Amino acid sequence: MELRIIFEIAREELTINIRNKWTLIYAGVFSLLVVGISYFGMMAEGFAGMQNFTRTSASILNLVLYIVPLVALVMGTLSFTGDKGSTELLFSQPVSRAEVLLGKLIGVFLSMTLSTLVGFILAGIIIVTGSGTDGIDRYAAFVGLSLLLSLVFLSLSVVTATVSRRKSKAFGLVLFLWFFFVLFYDLLAIGGTLLLQGKSANTFLFVSLLGNPVDMVRVASLISLDNVTIFGASGAALVRFLGGSLSSILLLLTALALWIAGSLLLSHRLIQRQDI
Repeated sequence: MELRIIFEIAREELTINIRNKWTLIYAGVFSLLVVGISYFGMMAEGFAGMQNFTRTSASILNLVLYIVPLVALVMGTLSFTGDKGSTELLFSQPVSRAEVLLGKLIGVFLSMTLSTLVGFILAGIIIVTGSGTDGIDRYAAFVGLSLLLSLVFLSLSVVTATVSRRKSKAFGLVLFLWFFFVLFYDLLAIGGTLLLQGKSANTFLFVSLLGNPVDMVRVASLISLDNVTIFGASGAALVRFLGGSLSSILLLLTALALWIAGSLLLSHRLIQRQDI
């Protein structure tokens, strides 16, 4: 693979996505929600003004966990199930399928990163003005985890688009993936613990946590925010099992990286077998 070709494909994909109205809409809506939740979260407790960085991160965590995976899945699907003629033209060029795959993924990820950072940076500027820089390092870590979550679900969207090959079928599958990981997975995990007892239940919680990128980002975010009392039974079992917060975060980051690598390898194997 040639990096020059990958970066050129990524640049073209980034340009296309920046011009897409849905990217602009996502940037605007996400920015308004991040700033609004930060401000009104403080007012709800009887205080005027903005929350600090740590409280803001905790307040918008659920927003990120719901919106970022959905937008990543949709944007990835739109990119990889786009116009059939342009896709065939791209694959007919003297480039490998792996270069096309990585280039398009990087381009979509960069466009989503820019859209997401607009909201985080705007909120950060307002928070610094109103509350100072206390907790800004934890806020930066939370932003990084949010972007990593988007990359995981972009990678999953590539698998879905490669398997489906038709836009309608791909959108149906990505909506199922969003519903499964964001809403339904935790119910399955809780139901599984009811069938087990003692150490077996704790082990099951630990293993089930690694099976859901959304839960991994939730636990890693709350650990990085020093919110060890509220990140739930799965996170508590993880920290006890590993004996510390740092090792827990490292494991979660490694698992997220494996999710990305595994999705891309599977996509590459599938696309190599297709007659495009």
